[in-house]
Amino acid sequence: MNTLIAKLTESTSGIDTLPLRVGAGIVFAAHGAQKLFGWFGGYGLEGTGAWMASIGLNPGELMAALAGGAEFFGGLALIVGLLVRPAALVLAVTMLVAIFAVHIGNGLFMSNNGYEFGLALFVISAALVVRGAGSISADQFIHNRVQVS
Repeated sequence: MNTLIAKLTESTSGIDTLPLRVGAGIVFAAHGAQKLFGWFGGYGLEGTGAWMASIGLNPGELMAALAGGAEFFGGLALIVGLLVRPAALVLAVTMLVAIFAVHIGNGLFMSNNGYEFGLALFVISAALVVRGAGSISADQFIHNRVQVS
């Protein structure tokens, strides 16, 4: 069990990932809260699910729950630095779905509902999959404790 925990919490040392984790984590958690709870001007699960169904992502409420859950809980995980690699992988996949299912046909720029914002979040998530949480994180704390045991 310790080997699995050590592998899941393994990270490259450094503080370079801290601003990426916290900044992207806040954005992801807020977007997830819009989808799940209707916070911050969002439509909640029912409204987001209806919209997702209208663009062909069915069943809409399930897709909204999956996307919202990935964003909300994944964002929280990034903020505290817990299980960052798996959380970032789920978030990267979520961003790829958003890019190709919603934004790709509108070009790059956000002013046209393009994919630039999704691409930026995808790139940050992909970088966190590669680097891990960094030195100032719950992952690093857990990893160090498991390695000592």
